[in-house]
Amino acid sequence: MALNDIKPAERNESGIALALDILKQRFGERFSAGEALRRQHSHTTTYIPSQLPDGVVFVDNAEEAQAIVEVCAQHKVPIVPFGTGTSLEGHVNAPAGGISIDFSRMNRVIQVNAEDLDCVVEPGITRKQLNDYLRDTGLFFPIDPGADASIGGMAATRASGTNAVRYGTMRENVMAMDVIMPNGRKITTAKRAKKSSAGYDLTRLMVGSEGTLGVITSLTLRLQGIPQAISSGVCPFPTLDAATHAVIMTIQMGLPVARIELVNELQMKAMVDYSKLDLPVSPCLFVEFHGTDAGVKEQAETFGEIAEELGSSGFIWSTREEERARLWQARHDAYWSCLQLRPGAKAVATDVCVPISRLADCISETEADIEEAGLIAPIVGHAGDGNFHVSVLVDDTDPKEIEALEKFVERLNIRALSMGGTCTGEHGIGQGKMKFLELELGGALDVMRSIKRALDPDNIMNPGKIVTL
Repeated sequence: MALNDIKPAERNESGIALALDILKQRFGERFSAGEALRRQHSHTTTYIPSQLPDGVVFVDNAEEAQAIVEVCAQHKVPIVPFGTGTSLEGHVNAPAGGISIDFSRMNRVIQVNAEDLDCVVEPGITRKQLNDYLRDTGLFFPIDPGADASIGGMAATRASGTNAVRYGTMRENVMAMDVIMPNGRKITTAKRAKKSSAGYDLTRLMVGSEGTLGVITSLTLRLQGIPQAISSGVCPFPTLDAATHAVIMTIQMGLPVARIELVNELQMKAMVDYSKLDLPVSPCLFVEFHGTDAGVKEQAETFGEIAEELGSSGFIWSTREEERARLWQARHDAYWSCLQLRPGAKAVATDVCVPISRLADCISETEADIEEAGLIAPIVGHAGDGNFHVSVLVDDTDPKEIEALEKFVERLNIRALSMGGTCTGEHGIGQGKMKFLELELGGALDVMRSIKRALDPDNIMNPGKIVTL
């Protein structure tokens, strides 16, 4: 089934009507059934058609979220958690209608335990808000996806980003959660201890569950000390293959790089034009090192030797904070920059991840595929993890272009799977990658269905995502 053929699931009209009436009376102005707001809460940054919830509720605390879940559980009404709406695979669509719970007002830092390097936050706080709050403590939260996503949404999709090669993903950095289960019961998945062997690892079960098993109301996060020294730079290469092999050599040598981002020539052109960068238009690596002054200097020199061996024209680097910030802002603006490559088109971003040893092969074959298909599709990636993204520029009103896009995405995913990779390194499954998840995991999908049925027998938690029942 093509993604643009997704049909609304069966609706529980009577239950939805009852729940809407109860929630309207309970929340007053913080409840809305207006079409504009409902559409905003179903918007998707891909081309998957929007499927609107029947109502949106803005919650102030965990007790209110729990009350909503209890009402929806009683009347068998779907629940779709909403953070900032930056997910990429239709995660916030409501195929069976129901209630969108907006957590943007739950954006407080509950506790910072500086001595233990952890903190407790509400799910609606964004990564930038959290790091602004932490700045005076000398600590920071390292997970850094391109968007200023909510922490709850980042946990739900198991996000990662530019720092993952050194600091890991949300899987490694979420220590515990408070979660409202589908029956309305609140649980805490773990304590603040750095390690535990106490039963099933419910925290890891919830990280990446995309709202299909419960509603997150607080998170305990692992923090890091702000490094004494940071240096960032850009390293141009004559070919994308040379840049990719530089990544592989850097990782295999054990060089403790904090960030190593791959940008192909087309994406670099877009970034140079959009962010007004004085940099070469060629395949490049954006790199960053964290540590002591001496350590950072040594790491940068070693990386420079690797780059030179592979034909780089020179490592352009800086330790000045404003220059580093401008450089990484340009990287984070890659999505917006690529839109100017085809004005009026929509950028459909998709990602795969492969073992680092297969990264060069996968990217090389993907570039050839893009050229053969006649697509405009720049490539950028968190290359230190073997994860890369392709943003395909399409006219999403043209069925032929959508068909060509879907065929390309299918080839890309099958290519990654054939190399021992995964259909998504960080975007998640949502609606968009469900068929590829089945190709990737086969019978393991039945285990996921069993877990979903056991915890959510009425299928009210973000139905129609990850697995079908």
